Amino acid sequence: MVHADASNFAQGVTKEEAYEQVLLQAEGLFDGQRNWVCNLANTASLLWHAYKSLPHPSNQVNWAGFYTLDPQATPSKPQLILGPFQGKVACQAILFGKGVCGTAAETQTTQLVADVEKFPGHIACDGDSKSEIVVPIVVDGEGETKKLVAIIDVDCAVLDGFDEVDKKYLEQLAELLARSCDW
Repeated sequence: MVHADASNFAQGVTKEEAYEQVLLQAEGLFDGQRNWVCNLANTASLLWHAYKSLPHPSNQVNWAGFYTLDPQATPSKPQLILGPFQGKVACQAILFGKGVCGTAAETQTTQLVADVEKFPGHIACDGDSKSEIVVPIVVDGEGETKKLVAIIDVDCAVLDGFDEVDKKYLEQLAELLARSCDW
């Protein structure tokens, strides 16, 4: 049975240890549960609580969540639609290729942005956000292609809020989500 203690993170752990706990807890929460809404909601909570347990700059995360591929969008104009998250209200839809999230969706590559003001076409859903990391969640598509189903989006209220450690573990989390959900 799912228990709220899964989102308790000890103070003083390293970022690597916090991410290892996120991955372990997520895997446990996903056991027997393949609904993507449920799994993304619990993952957003895990990430939020993990970041809040860490020292600066990680504890300055001000938004952690997901955008998913919008099933109402046309193939000629694909877009993301807001999914489960923790933080302030957010942009509801983002076109592929627009802003950090849309760029990650279109290119299917992680976007690690030290200063969002320097990112061409940045969409300011929250003016407090200064840095951002966006990781695509992709599944096997037709033939050899990969299909984007969602993105992990994490914003921080300070510059240089994310690094290669965040990239490594969030990409592992994206892979876990890709294989653990019925998209």
